[in-house]
Amino acid sequence: MSVQAHARARAAADRLRSRTGVDRYTTAVILGSGWNAAADALGASGVEIDVTQLPGFVEPYALGHQGLVRSVSGHRGDMLVFLGRPHLYEGHDADTVVHSVRTAVAAGADTVVLTNAAGSLDPNLEVGQLALVADHINLTGRSPVVGPRFVDLTDAYSPELRAVAREVDPSLPEAVYAALPGPQFETPAEARMLRTLGADLVGMSTVLETIAARELGASVLALSLVTNLAAGLGRGPILPEDVLRTGRAAATEAGVLLADVVKKI
Repeated sequence: MSVQAHARARAAADRLRSRTGVDRYTTAVILGSGWNAAADALGASGVEIDVTQLPGFVEPYALGHQGLVRSVSGHRGDMLVFLGRPHLYEGHDADTVVHSVRTAVAAGADTVVLTNAAGSLDPNLEVGQLALVADHINLTGRSPVVGPRFVDLTDAYSPELRAVAREVDPSLPEAVYAALPGPQFETPAEARMLRTLGADLVGMSTVLETIAARELGASVLALSLVTNLAAGLGRGPILPEDVLRTGRAAATEAGVLLADVVKKI
């Protein structure tokens, strides 16, 4: 992380603490496309802030992303819940994409929970199903790490946190998430390539945030909601409206599971 990125994260964390009256946060949850309805299951919001009121943040314009952050009381302390995230395909650099993670860690969070909507490359992962991300393939061509900072990603997605999630729901499958820069969806040929590479899911987020969290020493748990079949596996084109519709339909149930998991970590 560059000196400038560190300074922006510290400034945003200081402003956040000032606005919420919370000295230290323990957990950050970032909700992806279609996941906003899950926010209410995580607990009553003490303070809700438009992220653009905090230094270094931009308003996301992707469908299903609100650009809000909530301060929520949790069982082991207060947590931050981000309703939406910026993406590379919105024209942002890697530092902007991971700014929420860095701000949360600067505010004290040692655990980062990431959620996303993903396309399924695996016939066993059906639309509407939740999956734990066990590993990723970063095909964005980008990294938030600058300079000779060699970050170990052997256990990028905490085995301990994944075990906690499976205690809550033993049926949760584990999957490898491939990240593409977007905004276009993958082609059928790219879907076949990704499957050959070992990916089970494909999306346009999460991996840069994971790298940023691990660089700072935070533990990461990531949950994907399968909102569509990857290109060439379904009966028709992939439509953003359908992705959001599926996400919203499953978000309440997903939020209950997410809340149960967060209570245990």
